[in-house]
Amino acid sequence: MLNGFKDFILRGNVVTMAIGLAVGSAFTAVVTGFSKAFITPLIGLATGSVGDFSEARFTVGKTVFPYGLAIAAAIAFVITAAVLYFLIVVPMTKIQEKFAKEEAEDPKSVKRDCPRCFTEIPAIASRCGHCTSEVEPVATALEQAGLDKLAIPAPR
Repeated sequence: MLNGFKDFILRGNVVTMAIGLAVGSAFTAVVTGFSKAFITPLIGLATGSVGDFSEARFTVGKTVFPYGLAIAAAIAFVITAAVLYFLIVVPMTKIQEKFAKEEAEDPKSVKRDCPRCFTEIPAIASRCGHCTSEVEPVATALEQAGLDKLAIPAPR
């Protein structure tokens, strides 16, 4: 049981995820600090508030609602998400597309309709599996499957 847990922890994906979480939390701290130091005071200046906008609040009865903190957190989230998307997700997607191997299409997955019963059959079929009538295989599908050199009897 402990060997299975050790294998799980030492697997590459778990270690990579742990490193990503550590870097992500550090990055979030940097963005939050930047947001509190520069963005929220600028919003405070633009709205006419004095000082840090994250200190903005209103009171209903004896309850205090610090709405400035919620807005500062939303700003930090948007900045973090935008930076992660444009600096990590977009470049990684382009790299993956560049190195992705094109998979050959399976010749058996190409379908066509039987000319007699209009049921969907493989394009390389020489006989319909539903109505059993003989049909002419599609030449390009036979070439893809490597069956064009085999002797396939023509329909009578």
